[in-house]
Amino acid sequence: MSDKQKTLKAPFSLSGIGLHTGQMVNITVKPAPENHWFVFKRMDIDGAPEVKADVDNVFHTQRGTSLKKGNAEVHTTEHLLASMYGLGIDNALIEIDGPEIPILDGSARHFVTAIKNAGIVEQGFDKNYYTLKDNMAYEDVDKKIEMLAVPTNGGEFRITVMVDYNSPLLGTQHASMYHLGEFEKEISNCRTFVFLRELIQLVSAGLIKGGDVDNAIVMVDTELEEAEKDKLAETFKRDKSEIEAVGIGILNNVNLQFENEPARHKLLDIIGDLALVGRPLKGHILAARPGHFGNVKFGKLIKAQIKAEENQPPKYDDTIEPVMDIDKIMSLLPHRYPFLLVDKIIELTGEKVIGIKHVTRNEEFFEGHFPGNPVMPGVLQIEAMAQTGGILVLNSVDDPEKYSTYFMKIDKVKFKRKVIPGDTIVMECKLMQPIRRGICVMRARAYVGGLLATEGELMAQVVKDK
Repeated sequence: MSDKQKTLKAPFSLSGIGLHTGQMVNITVKPAPENHWFVFKRMDIDGAPEVKADVDNVFHTQRGTSLKKGNAEVHTTEHLLASMYGLGIDNALIEIDGPEIPILDGSARHFVTAIKNAGIVEQGFDKNYYTLKDNMAYEDVDKKIEMLAVPTNGGEFRITVMVDYNSPLLGTQHASMYHLGEFEKEISNCRTFVFLRELIQLVSAGLIKGGDVDNAIVMVDTELEEAEKDKLAETFKRDKSEIEAVGIGILNNVNLQFENEPARHKLLDIIGDLALVGRPLKGHILAARPGHFGNVKFGKLIKAQIKAEENQPPKYDDTIEPVMDIDKIMSLLPHRYPFLLVDKIIELTGEKVIGIKHVTRNEEFFEGHFPGNPVMPGVLQIEAMAQTGGILVLNSVDDPEKYSTYFMKIDKVKFKRKVIPGDTIVMECKLMQPIRRGICVMRARAYVGGLLATEGELMAQVVKDK
């Protein structure tokens, strides 16, 4: 199975009613470039503002997960996001002309069918997995929510759910997904459900204006009052006799696709909500009595851990043999003393390079910058990072010794601390997008003593020597 990022081969469109707003809405899901993730675009608002699928944009979790950025809101995002995540898609632009994703039949089935009909294609970048290294836990004592994420030996994304419904109809249910390959057949067609006692409260609160017996499984575990039957008949535009005929059981008299379909739908919701972390995950999620509120809280914990790890400086052990020594570097880069500013390369992949520069008092620039207070010029720190990034660019071509790299642009540069003689600079450059037509855009960071010294975005071009 490929570990490349994926997007849609072609756009697809769907229309339907929003569960809570009751508004007809049209969505068009389009391909998107690498590292884009999932972004909603409100086409009905001036300027077509965008809302990224991000836990930090969640503002509401009552009976669904709602996102907001500025004046743009998008409600009930979980089923569509679960569909894309479950089918291994990493990047998509979702254009929508209303405030809520259509509920359709209450499952992810129609989204999955549309995605597969549109087709899925691989992209140039590797998937940006976050692999759990240690256990992570979340608990809400009042809501009796418990969630735990643990590493998996095989590195797959796995979920186990336990839900205690306190109802003779359902009791306690469990559901499991051992890998994403099970999503389509075992999870995606499981519908949302609601207990009748909750349904009446939601109707009274002005919610589920688009609710219907065709887009939810309604569980009846209490006898109805006459006024409640009237309200339901009016809401669902059904004859009261249809409501009258149903006692304890399922209001719309549908057959469950699985005995534990409600628990499986809870699992589906977890997938959609954890897509808001912004990266595909590798780990086992165990959830007891989950819901959108707890899913989002847990997602925020995971995102915070990712951010903390990303801000960690690269580890440098000078006892380990480098990937490239100075002689190998000189065979690739045209720079020479006193302008060769990379001493060795300790890591090199298709998308990242880490280089080392040992700063000594013998550097020529210290004679004038500054006498009595030697400080490495900021422009030379950028040059050192650019030379390190040049190794990354040259690594993408055959016969790299026949090519040269040229600086094209620098942006968002910040200098955090001085670099002085005796310092060892650890420089990390990561591609921000695939190299196209020899042009490379990198995020570069330089660390001294484990602390960030310099950062910026660099653009370079690799050109074949004449």
